[in-house]
Amino acid sequence: MAILTVVAAILAVFIGMAVGLLGGGGSILTTPLLVYVVGFDPKAAITASLFVVAITSVFGLISHARAGRVVWKTGVLFGIAGMVGAFIGGQIGARLPGALLLIAFAVMMGVTAVAMIRGRKQVAAKSHGGRPIVRILIDGLVVGLVTGLVGAGGGFLVVPALVLLGGLSMPNAVATSLLVVAMKSVAGFFGYAVSFGGGSLIAWNSEIDLDWPIILIVTAAAITGAVVGSRLVGKIHPDLLRKIFGWFVLLMAVFILVQEVGVTVFEFAQSGPLQAIEVIVGIIVIIAAFTWIIRRPVQVEVANFTEPTADDNSPAPPKT
Repeated sequence: MAILTVVAAILAVFIGMAVGLLGGGGSILTTPLLVYVVGFDPKAAITASLFVVAITSVFGLISHARAGRVVWKTGVLFGIAGMVGAFIGGQIGARLPGALLLIAFAVMMGVTAVAMIRGRKQVAAKSHGGRPIVRILIDGLVVGLVTGLVGAGGGFLVVPALVLLGGLSMPNAVATSLLVVAMKSVAGFFGYAVSFGGGSLIAWNSEIDLDWPIILIVTAAAITGAVVGSRLVGKIHPDLLRKIFGWFVLLMAVFILVQEVGVTVFEFAQSGPLQAIEVIVGIIVIIAAFTWIIRRPVQVEVANFTEPTADDNSPAPPKT
């Protein structure tokens, strides 16, 4: 067990580096690390990963805050909505089977990987008369729900939302997303960790058994990686890194799906020639669909808001 803990700590360093370099994305590997390397129960792994993601995001946020890239007003608004959704998602996830959660998590990883591999091309959008508060709240609530349910920070969903709905530049959106992810992850953690009823108004969920020494070791390693990664920003081309990391996440998603449903699919394929053909055709269709989605060009509009962005902490241009 000690060797596996060391291996988990080393891998957590690289996860933290991805968070520091990309402003998110790396945290989605925390749950499979805890499940398949350390041996956590799926629900405990999701709960622990939310704790790790929250703390790591805070440390990754510090360097961005010092550089003045965090837009606090927009981040807090989006984060509060996300916290509500994440807590609800955690309460729902705590009542679902662990295998189902891992399958949902693998799907989430696949979506994340595709978003990373495809990247984003920025184009000008129509100007708006102000930030759409209702849309920001709804989007934050939905993203938070997904975060709380499967235990992923959702940074790849938060960043474009902050750009399109919050009117933030990409550097500001990446920095502010760490604030949002930290807030959502805290709420999601308590969504899983606490339960209501059963003789008391609120209590610790007895189904969630956390090994805190291992969690703290993984957290410390991830923090170290996040600090190192934030210092490497600008020295490694982010697009290349994002694509490489995206392919790795996609492979991990396939691995989890094989682990969770592979035996069932294999048994179905063995039940007859027609079933075998159906499985083969299904695999080909899935691969073709992912290939088409990944290779299809994508454009993301960058909102041009007409209201003054007094809360935007990006440096002002020098006076002439």
